[in-house]
Amino acid sequence: MEFRFKAGRLPMLVSMPHVGTDIPDEVAARLAPCAQARADTDWHLPELYGFLEEMGVSVLSARWSRYLIDLNRPPENTNLYPGMSTTGLCPVDTFGDEKLYLEGQEPDEAEVRHRLDRYWTPYHHQLRTELDRLKREFGRVVLWDAHSIASRVPRFFEGKLPDLNFGTAEGKSCAQGLEDAVVGIARAQDRFSIAVNGRFKGGHITRHYGQPRQDVHAIQLEMCQCLYMNEAPPFEYRPDVAAEVQPLLRAMIGGAVEWVQGSGRP
Repeated sequence: MEFRFKAGRLPMLVSMPHVGTDIPDEVAARLAPCAQARADTDWHLPELYGFLEEMGVSVLSARWSRYLIDLNRPPENTNLYPGMSTTGLCPVDTFGDEKLYLEGQEPDEAEVRHRLDRYWTPYHHQLRTELDRLKREFGRVVLWDAHSIASRVPRFFEGKLPDLNFGTAEGKSCAQGLEDAVVGIARAQDRFSIAVNGRFKGGHITRHYGQPRQDVHAIQLEMCQCLYMNEAPPFEYRPDVAAEVQPLLRAMIGGAVEWVQGSGRP
């Protein structure tokens, strides 16, 4: 199977495009030693969001590592943040600016096209199929794109990232009512810091599928990994720490569902 998917019974889909760790042997043999740790993975999000199945939310998560292909990049490999450093569709370096491949082993254009067809397309086909199913059944749907990142990545931002980083493509990927509902729940607490459309405004999935005029509303959450795990190898999950943020995550997901099941007001 190219991805993991569980259909739910609510008008909401949670996508986890960066949780995969698998890399085909023929590609792994060409990678530099720094790639072995898979450090840039969105570790343990299925565990962190383990309440979704009980709630009845559809979940789609990646099997393959972003080092093979990044499911949250456009197929044309255009830069989502012009003028800023970022990794590409088939990354050739890590978040730490280390070369991913042994000398001369980077993928060529033909291999990139192959990876698009073999690994990227099936995930996006399933994503589109589920959004269409939920929209047919309920009339409108919310797409929640779940991500996490180390709290300090000097390549991308100075200092420590806010704990919870919401992206709605500057309000283009969802109705203001949804953003207000979710962020309002986050702002009602004072333990975790928050940013909205800051360093992370939403990747390809949020920007491409979020079409509020067609009743598909997308929001991205990029979380600091220190909220639920150890950020140093071997990147252990910390259920004791995760338990502090999970009630808020569940409340925000619940708020999004309540909004989409309600008036779906702008």
